[in-house]
Amino acid sequence: MEISVLFRKLWCVRKQLIVFLTPLVLLPLLFGLPEKEGKCLYVVLLMAVFWCTEALPLAVTAMLPVCLFPTMGILPSKKVCPQYFLDTNFLFLSGLIMASAIEEWGLHRRIALKVLKIVGVKPAWLILGMMLTASFLSMWLSNTATTAMMLPIANAILESLFGDLETLKRNCPSNMKMQPVQSLPSEKQILSIEGQDGAEQGDGRTAEEVREEAQYQMQIWKGFLICIPYAASIGGTATLTGTAPNLILIGQLKSYFPECDVINFGSWFAFALPLMLIFLFLGWLWIAFLYGGLNTRFAEASIAFFFVLFAVLLFTRDPKFVTGWSVFFPKGYVSDAVTGVIIVSILFFFPSQKPSFSWWFNPQASNSAYVPLLSWKKAQDSVPWNIILLLGGGFAMAKGCEESGLASWIGGHLQPLAEVPAPAAAMLLTAFVACFTEFASNTATIIIFLPVIAELAIAASVNPLYLMIPTTVGSSFAFMLPVSTPPNSIAFASGHLLVKDMVKTGVVMNILGVLCVSLAMNTWGVAMFDLNSYPEWAPPVNVSKH
Repeated sequence: MEISVLFRKLWCVRKQLIVFLTPLVLLPLLFGLPEKEGKCLYVVLLMAVFWCTEALPLAVTAMLPVCLFPTMGILPSKKVCPQYFLDTNFLFLSGLIMASAIEEWGLHRRIALKVLKIVGVKPAWLILGMMLTASFLSMWLSNTATTAMMLPIANAILESLFGDLETLKRNCPSNMKMQPVQSLPSEKQILSIEGQDGAEQGDGRTAEEVREEAQYQMQIWKGFLICIPYAASIGGTATLTGTAPNLILIGQLKSYFPECDVINFGSWFAFALPLMLIFLFLGWLWIAFLYGGLNTRFAEASIAFFFVLFAVLLFTRDPKFVTGWSVFFPKGYVSDAVTGVIIVSILFFFPSQKPSFSWWFNPQASNSAYVPLLSWKKAQDSVPWNIILLLGGGFAMAKGCEESGLASWIGGHLQPLAEVPAPAAAMLLTAFVACFTEFASNTATIIIFLPVIAELAIAASVNPLYLMIPTTVGSSFAFMLPVSTPPNSIAFASGHLLVKDMVKTGVVMNILGVLCVSLAMNTWGVAMFDLNSYPEWAPPVNVSKH
C-alpha cells in the first residue's frame, strides 16, 4: 500500500485514533506523580487534547469529569455534578434566551439598518458601521450568531453599491477572482434603496480603468467580510455574557477565591467597554487602511424594552463605584443570574400583539391563539445547550484541580516565573493565550490555563485578577486563521477571502489587542480593581489551601 493512501486512511480515522491512543499515551502520569495530583492531571490533559482536536464533541468531553473524577477517586459525584449548573450557567442561559427573542423578532436587523443609515455609504464609514453593529450585537448574542446575521446584510449592501457580483468578478483581474456569495433577498430589498449612485458605472472608461475600479471594489468587499467576525470577537469581550471565557473567569474566581466579589456584570462592563471601544477603533483604522426609517412593531418595541431593562438591571445591580439596587435584598442572595432568569421568564408570557380591550366585545375579531414574545420551542432550538455543558465541564475540571491539589502542585513548579515583573508576565501570558487560541477554542483554552494562572499569581504575590483578566480577554483575540473561531470560518467560507488575507490582517490585530489589554490593565484597571495590592480574598502567600 502506498504511503499516501495509508496517510489518507489514517486521516479518515484520526479522531478515533486520538480517542483510543491519548489515554494510553498519558498513562505514565498515573505512576510518575503523586497519586491524586497525577490522576487529576491525567483527566485534565485528556480533556485538553479532546477539546483541542475535537476528537469527541465538545459537550461530550465536558461531561468526562462526571465519569472519571468519581471512578478515579478524585472527587465524589455529589461535588462534581453541581458544577454543571452553577449560578454562572444560569446567567449565560438567560443571555442566550434573550438573544433568541431578539432574533425571533428581528431587532438585530433593525439595529443594523439604523446604524448603517446613519453612517452613510462611504466605504470606510460603512466598515465602521458594520463593526459597531456587529460588536454591539455580539455583546448580547453569540459571536457566531452575530456573524451569521451580519454577513447577508453586508452582501446586500455591497451588491446595492457595486451591482451584480458576477459582473464585478468578470471585470476583476484573474488573481482577485473569488467564489460568489449567496445573499438574502429580503435584506437586499431593504437595502437596495441605499447607495444606488455607487452601483452606476459611467461610460467611456478604458478597460484598465474598469479593472482598477473592480479591484478596488473587491478590496472593499474583503474589508466588509473580514471586519464582521473580528468585530464580533472584540464585542463579545465587553460583557460577561458576551463570550464563554468571561463567564469561566467568574466561575473559577468563585471556585478559587470564594470571598472575591470584585467582578460582576456592572464592574466588568465598566472595565471592558472602554477596552473594547479602543480596540474596535484601532481595528477599524487598520482594516480601513488595509482594504481601503423606524416604524417599530409592538413585538420589536417590547423586545427592545426588555433588552434595555435586562442590560440596565445587570449593570446597576452592584457596579462597585456606586450603590446598586442589590442593597434592597440580603447580601449575597441576588446575583446577575437571578436578574437574567427573571427577565427572560417574562418573555414567555408577555404578548407579542398589542392588547385590545375591544377584542373581547367584537365578534368579528380574529380568534387566533395568544402568542407570547418567545416560545419554549424557539428558545430550545436557539440555545446551544452543548455550551452549557461545556461551561459545566470547565467548572468541574477547575474543581478537580483545586480539590486534588494539582493546581497548587503546578503553581509550585512555576515558582521561577514569579521573578518576572508582573506587567511583563501579564503581557506575555496574554500573547501566549492569544496565540494558543488560534488553534483551539477560546473556551477550551481558558478552561485549561486559568487554574494554572491563578496559582502562578498566588506564588508571585500578585493580585490574581492582574493575570486572570487579561488572559481571559486575550482568549477572544483569535484573528489570524479561518479555523480560529466559528465567525472567522463563516466569513472565510463566503469565498471572498484568502488565508493570507486573514493572516496579514490578523497578526496586527493580535498585537493591537495585546497592547490594548495591557493599557487597560495598567490604567483604569488598576484603579477599578485595586490591582497594585494583594487582596484579602486571595489565600495568604505561600500558605496551602489544603
